[in-house]
Amino acid sequence: MTDHIQEHERGEVADFDAFFSENSEPRFGAVLRLYKREYVLPTSLPLLFTLQMERVKDSDDPDDIRRLLASLFGPRALDEWAEHGMTDRQLGIVLVWAAANSREPGCLSMPEAAAAYDEKEREEGKAQPRPTPATIRAASGKPS
Repeated sequence: MTDHIQEHERGEVADFDAFFSENSEPRFGAVLRLYKREYVLPTSLPLLFTLQMERVKDSDDPDDIRRLLASLFGPRALDEWAEHGMTDRQLGIVLVWAAANSREPGCLSMPEAAAAYDEKEREEGKAQPRPTPATIRAASGKPS
């Protein structure tokens, strides 16, 4: 703490606001269409998405899925997707594709995302509980 105060008194401040402003990335990248709506992905994953992804992988709480999707696709995504009958596999494929293409647009096709999702499922032996259409609907607050 003393070093921090001494640095501040000397006028040496690590100004990340200025650094990030000077080194900013484009904010929007790949676009995906799902259920006749377009979603524009950021060029890097929001911190909240990354943190929620870690939580969701071990969670069976539908509200965790809601928060995860809201951080990347907006607050109504879960409701809209559940209303269209999205399956757990479809959700997994969208998340794999979006995570990869946020970082590097065009780096992963939809069939490649599906194959990656299916491979991960095979490796895990489906031991982890996965969101189902019913849990997605439940998280959205919509009746079945």
